[in-house]
Amino acid sequence: MALVDPTASHLDPGMDGESGVLASVFGVLPNANCPKHGQNTPADTKRCLRKVMGHHRDYVKISLPDTKGNRLPMEWWKTAIAFFYAIFNLVLTTVVITVVHERVPEKESSPPLPDKFFDYIDRVKWAFTVTEINGMLLVGIWVIQWLFLRYKSIAGRRFFFLIGTLYLYRCVTMYITTLPVPGNHFTCAPKLYGDSHAKMQRVLTLISGGGLSITGSHLMCGDFLYSGHTVMLTLTYLFIKEYSPRTFWWYHLMCWLLAAVGVVCILVAHEHYSVDVVVAYFITSRLFWWYHTMANVQALRCSPNNYLTNTWWNPVFNFFERNVQTQVPCSFCSPITWPPACLKNSCKKYSAVQSLREE
Repeated sequence: MALVDPTASHLDPGMDGESGVLASVFGVLPNANCPKHGQNTPADTKRCLRKVMGHHRDYVKISLPDTKGNRLPMEWWKTAIAFFYAIFNLVLTTVVITVVHERVPEKESSPPLPDKFFDYIDRVKWAFTVTEINGMLLVGIWVIQWLFLRYKSIAGRRFFFLIGTLYLYRCVTMYITTLPVPGNHFTCAPKLYGDSHAKMQRVLTLISGGGLSITGSHLMCGDFLYSGHTVMLTLTYLFIKEYSPRTFWWYHLMCWLLAAVGVVCILVAHEHYSVDVVVAYFITSRLFWWYHTMANVQALRCSPNNYLTNTWWNPVFNFFERNVQTQVPCSFCSPITWPPACLKNSCKKYSAVQSLREE
């Protein structure tokens, strides 16, 4: 193969950029075996170069590296850390519920607080069952969708970190302010006072039942501000929408209806005060949007005017997202094979020399 002269001045000024590069690479003069200087068009030059390349078969196929994969490393070990962080805070929540239960005032001495929603809507007994069924459906949908994501490790650690942080906040709000029960229909388990062994059994029972009333594991009171069911309904919907194609409007609408009906049924069942639901939605949605704004807009991470860096979890964010250098695309792959053989194969990028040769 001929050497390339970067200072060559014999290139035809009428050639386009691609033809000029190819002529330089192959050491081909545009007027060698081609129309005379000044008479050749870019199309004539390309045809001439194809003919000359047929006699120079010793070229090298140049494959450009796929930098996209390097910009989105899996880093499963970080996902494992986020998972244990979420598990720790979920277990801590059950411990705090057990502690707070001992401080809930009796209904006779502290009646339910006034709530405007309760003034207009009477309680429906089965409504809370609808909430928990919708919540389990949304969690199941999100888990299935997550299994098919190509970059499931990144989406997974984001979910685990956010759910862990939201339940950590919930531990704080429950502990510092204990509200009376929202209605006289509540049947709270007896207080144990100093019986630590019985309290530990209640913690294990609550964990084993997933903290759900339909499993019969949640008989304690006091975990009102803010609503954990609203957190799960809102967060799973936001993740389902964020990591699915924008054109799946029907899919997003179905999940939104499940989440919205579930949240409304919490209030219809009088299981939480209205402020519990409002605060839960506000904190969940804002934390999700703040985190993903910082993750998707690279310029914000180093901007001195980004006040979101003042959050206490910013160092944790930098740890999890340090090597994620672009927005996570909506790409899916098979969860069966390992490593996953992606259904959407990434296109191989070749140089202009190869693309011209394949013509």
